[in-house]
Amino acid sequence: MAQTEEFGEELADFVRRVAELKAARSVPHDDLPTVLDTAIFELDHVADQLWPWYERLTATGTAGTSSADRQEQQLLKGIFQRLPLPVALIDRETVVRRLNFAATDFTGVRAGYATGRPLSGFLAHPDRAAFRSQTAAVARGDGDRSLTVHLQQRPAVPVRATLTALRPSGEPRTAVLVVLQSAGARAPSAEGGPGPVPDLGETTRHAALMDLLDAMTTALLSEPGTTRAAVLERAARVLHGRFADWVVADEGAARLCRTTVLGPADHRDQRDVRVGDLEAQDPAACPLVVEAARGGSTALQVRPEDPDAFGLDASGAPVLVRANVTSLLCVPLALDGAVQGVLTLFRTGPRLAFSMAEAQATDMMSRHIALAMAKLD
Repeated sequence: MAQTEEFGEELADFVRRVAELKAARSVPHDDLPTVLDTAIFELDHVADQLWPWYERLTATGTAGTSSADRQEQQLLKGIFQRLPLPVALIDRETVVRRLNFAATDFTGVRAGYATGRPLSGFLAHPDRAAFRSQTAAVARGDGDRSLTVHLQQRPAVPVRATLTALRPSGEPRTAVLVVLQSAGARAPSAEGGPGPVPDLGETTRHAALMDLLDAMTTALLSEPGTTRAAVLERAARVLHGRFADWVVADEGAARLCRTTVLGPADHRDQRDVRVGDLEAQDPAACPLVVEAARGGSTALQVRPEDPDAFGLDASGAPVLVRANVTSLLCVPLALDGAVQGVLTLFRTGPRLAFSMAEAQATDMMSRHIALAMAKLD
């Protein structure tokens, strides 16, 4: 503060001297060189003394402001993370920028995984378009909005999403703050659904996959297959339930034929897709299956973005939406580059998504199944 006051006094003196020089323009012509020399001296004083002094004061003030801003930002971040309400900061395309601790528990999605992904992707398919539209409206300044949505992992629980515009300091575009609250009697918790993805340890996961591989090998070797369809059905029954909620097996490559469909035993909602719906499907109308049969590569999708990826049912509704598929594996049954069939696995609702390790184990089992089918040619 003292340096600022001193600089102000020096600047005021300079202004007074400039005023005196302006008045000296009326002196006799012979005295003008002296006035000119004085003016040059004052200009040198500005360039050599006052301007560097001003830059030092500006730099000091900026540094102090930046430090204060950083402390303020850290405080706000801490408050955001520890708010008792589930809160997310998203952009106009619903891409998550921040997710606080309460929102992590509420949605069952880790903050590190959610950041950079659309928040709409964690909602049930029917709610995604409405949520994106309302978010865009709030971001362009049309006012705060509120709507009821459903999380894909818990579609039976209505969630109230309140959206309000927010302009973060130093940023050109408006962000949207989303507050999530249960629209029912109580918020979803670990009692009513899964919390954050548990870390069970690499050893436990590896042991579970080894048990599955052993069960598959035992099933393929214990009974000699009579037909290729019988081999596919036996393999599907090993995977059904313990590994996937839905197992769909298609035989062939150029001409696909659906041989086995195994789904959940209970259908509490009439809107749920039925086993018969998938049995009546033409595999050639399922883009994922066709791509696997042609390309021979495994597809792992978590919260599939394209609802039509596995085709439509008889009513014209997307199968992935009606089955509430949260992750899927589509694996070609290939041997020496020749595809002999396609195996598609769905996990639905609150079940944990397929991991890369599970995809690799499924790829290994697919080669064993293809080998068992090839022996019947």
